[in-house]
Amino acid sequence: MPLRHFLQFADFARDELEWVFERSRVIKDRFKRYEFYQPLADRTLAMVFEKASTRTRVSFEAGMYQLGGSVIHITTGDSQLGRAEPIEDTARVISRMVDIVMIRTYEQSKIERFAEYSRVPVINGLTNEYHPCQILADIFTYIEHRGPIAGRTVAWIGDANNMAYTWLQAARLLDFRVNVSTPCEYPLDPTLAPAGDHLAVFANPVDAADAADLVTTDVWTSMGYEDENETRRAAFARWRVDAPMMKAARPDALFMHCLPAHRGEEVTEDVLEGPQSVVWDEAENRLHVQKALMEYLLLGRGVH
Repeated sequence: MPLRHFLQFADFARDELEWVFERSRVIKDRFKRYEFYQPLADRTLAMVFEKASTRTRVSFEAGMYQLGGSVIHITTGDSQLGRAEPIEDTARVISRMVDIVMIRTYEQSKIERFAEYSRVPVINGLTNEYHPCQILADIFTYIEHRGPIAGRTVAWIGDANNMAYTWLQAARLLDFRVNVSTPCEYPLDPTLAPAGDHLAVFANPVDAADAADLVTTDVWTSMGYEDENETRRAAFARWRVDAPMMKAARPDALFMHCLPAHRGEEVTEDVLEGPQSVVWDEAENRLHVQKALMEYLLLGRGVH
C-alpha cells in the first residue's frame, strides 16, 4: 500500500472513512467475543507525546498490543525532541526503526513536518488545530446508536477548538451539518472553518441545539490556554449543555463529550450521566477505531 498519513480528517476520502468504520465494527465485535486477531504481529508503534494524555495513550497502546504489535512511548522530556533536535531529523531516524508513528503535539505544522520526512504512516493523536481520531470515534459511536450520520445535524456548543474544526471537516466529507455556537469573543477561525452548506453559526446555543440529532461539547479551556481559565469561565457561562438545551434537540438526540469533562462547567451532571449520554461508549470506541485505522494504514484493505 502506498504510504499514507492521517494528520487531519480530510486526509481520507469518504470511501476510506466508511471502510474504517466498517472495520471498526468487525474489530470491536471480535474484541467483545474474545476472538484472537493479531494482524500486526511484529509491527511496532512509536507514540510521541508533547501533550499529556490518558485516553490517547491507553487506547493506542492497548490497541496495538491487542493487534499483536509492540509499542514505544516517547516524550519530549526523555528524548532529543526536548533538546532542540530538528523534527525532520527525528522523523528520519524514528521512521527507520518502527512501522507507524502516533504524535500528540501542539502546532499542526509540527506533525506535518514530521510526516514529510517519515518513511512510515503518521497519525495525529491531537494538535491545536485538529483531533481526527476522536471524531472517528464519535461518528462511529453515532452510527452504532442511530445509523448513518449523513443528513443529520450535529450541534457544537462551546469553544471553537480542534474538535469543532474536525467536526466541520467530517461534515463536508460525510454530508451532514454542524450547528456551531461559540461566545462572540471566541469565534471560529475562517481559515479552518470555510463557509458552506455543512456549517451554520448561531449566537444563541439553544438555537444551535434546536432539532439537533447530536449535541456535543468540550472543555472551555483547552490544553495550553490554562492562563485564560477565569476569563473563559465568565465568557462561556451561557454555553453550558444542560437539560433545557438537550430538550431543544430532537427527543432521540445523543450527547457526546470527548472527556475529561468538568461537571458543572461545560456540561451539567444530569446530562453527562443521563440517558441521552453516550460518552462512555464514545471513549471506548477510541480503542476500536484506532485499531481499524492502524490496520488500514499498514495493511490496506487486504484483511478479513
